[in-house]
Amino acid sequence: MSAAREPVTRIAVEVTFLRMDAPPGDAAPALPDGSAVVRVSRCSVPFYRYLYDTVGRDWVWWLRRTVPDDEIAGLLARPDVSIHVLYRDGEPAGFYELERRGGDGGVNLSYFGLMPHVIGQGLGRGLLRHAVDTAWVDRPSVVTVNTCTADHPRALPNYIAAGFRVLRTVREVWPVPQRLGLRIPDRLRI
Repeated sequence: MSAAREPVTRIAVEVTFLRMDAPPGDAAPALPDGSAVVRVSRCSVPFYRYLYDTVGRDWVWWLRRTVPDDEIAGLLARPDVSIHVLYRDGEPAGFYELERRGGDGGVNLSYFGLMPHVIGQGLGRGLLRHAVDTAWVDRPSVVTVNTCTADHPRALPNYIAAGFRVLRTVREVWPVPQRLGLRIPDRLRI
């Protein structure tokens, strides 16, 4: 007897992989008054899910929503992974996640984004620069990031403006579980 398959919506995205080979040479833009970035030294699974789900809900961030809590806890406990939260006037406004890869793997900016209520308020550039500067603190060989056509339309131009260069773009098909209830734009559906 075969197991029933979970209903999914198949989407097609273009994933762009980028890298930065040296830290930026210009001065970092200041975050607006009332804003600060805090590294979460012991991020709980519920807080991480709040950040990931809230930032990613409009951009089809689905993969970590399918990962069990114990696996997320294991990820958050790794010394090579760090979570940094942007606060504005005392409330979370965005976050980024860095993964330090051993050897010549460098540092990967695994997740980056703003909460929906602050998009368009001038926080993204400063938070991205904070992420880039933090990634370069330990002098890795390279800093990488990727984005896709499901992300905010300014994501790719902002990464390029921050000093990343495009390595390659590939088409991927994702099976997004319908149980997650994510809004999937028609342009991505196949």
